[in-house]
Amino acid sequence: MATLDGSSVKKLIVACDAGMGSSVMLASTLKKQLKGNDVIVEHSPVATIPQDADVVVTQASLADRARGVVPNVPVVPFNLFLGDPAVTRVVKAIQSGDSIEV
Repeated sequence: MATLDGSSVKKLIVACDAGMGSSVMLASTLKKQLKGNDVIVEHSPVATIPQDADVVVTQASLADRARGVVPNVPVVPFNLFLGDPAVTRVVKAIQSGDSIEV
């Protein structure tokens, strides 16, 4: 497991595969939730995740592919596009500056 230091996150990537509807909606939701935290939230295809990402959230089925693209970046898999506990933990860690295991 990796440790995510919420206080050091400046760029969060929502990575997806071919479809973009639900993941773009998640990225938009995260932008709103993290407004005021000086965090850039971007959407990216899993194959082209930016190397300067501080954390990646992606569907559980894409997590291994994401880890292959950015092996030194914490990847947080989720199952639900809205209200997933794993994504909520990341948001809370960033907002509070806490560290969490991912």
